[in-house]
Amino acid sequence: MIRNPEKFNALLAEVRDFIRNECMPIEAEVDRDDLIPEPVVERMRALGLFGHSIPEPYGGAGLTSEELSLVNMEVSQAATTFRARFGGNTGIASESLVVDGTPEQKQRWLPELASGRLTGCFALTEPEAGSDATAQRTVAVRDGDHYRITGRKCFITNAPIAGLFTVFARTDPQARGAAGITAFLVERDTPGLSTPAGYRKMGQHGSPVGEVILEGCRVHASAIVGGVPGLGFKTAMKALNKQRINLAGLCIGPAIRLVDEMVARAASRRQFGQAIGEFQLVQQMIAESNTEVHAARALLLETARKRDDGADVTMEASMCKLFASEMCGRVADRAVQVFGGGGYINDNVAERFYRDVRLFRLYEGTSQIHLTNIARRTMARAGHQT
Repeated sequence: MIRNPEKFNALLAEVRDFIRNECMPIEAEVDRDDLIPEPVVERMRALGLFGHSIPEPYGGAGLTSEELSLVNMEVSQAATTFRARFGGNTGIASESLVVDGTPEQKQRWLPELASGRLTGCFALTEPEAGSDATAQRTVAVRDGDHYRITGRKCFITNAPIAGLFTVFARTDPQARGAAGITAFLVERDTPGLSTPAGYRKMGQHGSPVGEVILEGCRVHASAIVGGVPGLGFKTAMKALNKQRINLAGLCIGPAIRLVDEMVARAASRRQFGQAIGEFQLVQQMIAESNTEVHAARALLLETARKRDDGADVTMEASMCKLFASEMCGRVADRAVQVFGGGGYINDNVAERFYRDVRLFRLYEGTSQIHLTNIARRTMARAGHQT
């Protein structure tokens, strides 16, 4: 749903200009230094990028799912690390509060997240709780009006720089599976919370990812998201359901960029006395890539519109994330092939995106988990149990 086409097109044009003129020129520098320059982050704040999906009463833009999808396809045409810097705030790090936060929690935190003055992160994953996210070993023990949280989170985007952590912990040791898991809002300066130096990663340099260590962190019961213990896993799934639609858009953007890069390379690179774009097998890789981009885009926008209409798109969100992430990986592989030996050399756009987009098939649910979810829901709709 596009609420005001003229206003939205102006926003999209502003975002497009920032991505092309301020982010793309420094991609190699950010990849090399593993750091986004602070003036660029400040520009993100000024443009309101941290608050695109946060409701307008709290300082955000309140974009619909369709609007956010179109923005995501623009911002991710630059190196994926740029969107990761503000993406938590306008995505998974704020969504728990948006969907389930108390009025007081929303008023306290959402304006800070929307402005970018505060960076948030979503601390769910643990060493033994990846695809099986209910296998939480982090525990929160009641202590009067407070809880003491102890545990270890891993692979948490923005953990080294976050000021607010949405931490998931088991508050009922007798409960099994999703039951008994609670979401807490934990501030950076809470005693017992620490974040070691970020990981060295294959790609997405400039996007800090690391661990969150909780050693008896004492937080007030009012820090429970929504104020009711035991509902944290449901909150997490609500946030992830929307984030999977967002992530599909973030997979399509790089693929759009790579098709453009392949076309330019095929036109300029010459072999056997002609541009390699004249060879049909090179044309095949470009044609297949462009077709898959259009298919992913159509699936995403259809799903986003259905969500805006209030439909349950849990299965379709999985389909979007699965298809778009796998598609992006195939396009990145073809881009390296079209670039030839040059595509394997560091500081090359095809090589950089090839590394960056590999993560898409792992987080927010691996491809295998999404295949399982889609199969189960498909069978259930047909009246069969799995």
